Amino acid sequence: MTFSANASATLNRPVITAWSAVSPYGIGKDDFVAGVLAGRNTTSALDSDEWATPDDRACLVPGFDLREVLGKKGTRSMDRVTGLAVTAVRDLLRDCGGRRRGGDEQTALVLGTTTGSAQSMMDFTRASLVGDRPFYVDPSLMPNAVMNCAAGQCAIRHNLKGPNTTIAGGRVAGLSALSYAAGLLRAGRAETVLCGAAEEFSNARAWLDHHRRSEDAAGALLGEGCAMFMLEAGPDVRQDGGALAEVLAVESRVYVGTGPRPVLDACLAGVLARAGVDAEDVWAVSGSGLAGYAGDQEREALTARFGAQALDRAPSLDGVGDTSGASAAFQIGSLLSTAGRAEAPAGAVAVVSSVDDDGIVACAVLRLLAG
Repeated sequence: MTFSANASATLNRPVITAWSAVSPYGIGKDDFVAGVLAGRNTTSALDSDEWATPDDRACLVPGFDLREVLGKKGTRSMDRVTGLAVTAVRDLLRDCGGRRRGGDEQTALVLGTTTGSAQSMMDFTRASLVGDRPFYVDPSLMPNAVMNCAAGQCAIRHNLKGPNTTIAGGRVAGLSALSYAAGLLRAGRAETVLCGAAEEFSNARAWLDHHRRSEDAAGALLGEGCAMFMLEAGPDVRQDGGALAEVLAVESRVYVGTGPRPVLDACLAGVLARAGVDAEDVWAVSGSGLAGYAGDQEREALTARFGAQALDRAPSLDGVGDTSGASAAFQIGSLLSTAGRAEAPAGAVAVVSSVDDDGIVACAVLRLLAG
């Protein structure tokens, strides 16, 4: 993602004008802000009658019953990740206060994920294998097994008719979605883009993570949730006083066969150059908090470049567990939480770093405007 340095491009940089979160802190942005700033731990014991996982504890969205949260209509066969995303989009549209520039036709949606719902995919496949005939499956469950189900349902339920995109990027999915959303605005494909990322907790995800988790990451607890952001561009967006953060640059890279540090160092250098800021200008840095060797390398790289004080200014997300595909989106939310409580000076520069142990790193530079 490249931004020109001329004045016109600067005025048309994407700006976050509203956001929402469904997290282990609760349903709603206010619960997330209060929880993350207090550093509250959301770990709870799992009900063995409901869950069959290798771990007995996790960080779940409290009281998240689909039919209670979204009503009975259209939720009978809805899976958990779709429900999380639909709820976050509902709250975002409700809380934006009518400031959305684009109408339904001009509003796009970009949702980051790991694979969609692993539980839905496995349940549908299992039904085909254990039934008397391979085609003896519940057809209403088929849409859930498709990766872009959640994004499609968000558009259908909230009447969003602009471009609709799902990006599978693992832990960096939130930043990939942010970059894609900025591209839609630059190309004139939408006036408003709702972008973010979602991840569900499920038996299938817990077992997949259990078998792929490295020894040095043992003990990490899984979390879930969704964070969504309203992204718009243009000089008038800044003039109405609703701008929360300016997206200066986003960049991602791939590392193969080695640890992520040298590639992350290069990614950080590149994204800072594109944003037109120096490391000394960065007020806060949010790391992905990945457990294990890759996470250790990330922390070393960030500390060496920005200093420990910058890392300490970003609220920790340890309290919500490993939210995987939603983690980078929650990192952005944590920085906005700090700025919203006037803990960051207006105009402060913040960096979001995301590392996936599958071989992807991504970084974003934001200017916090609501200090």
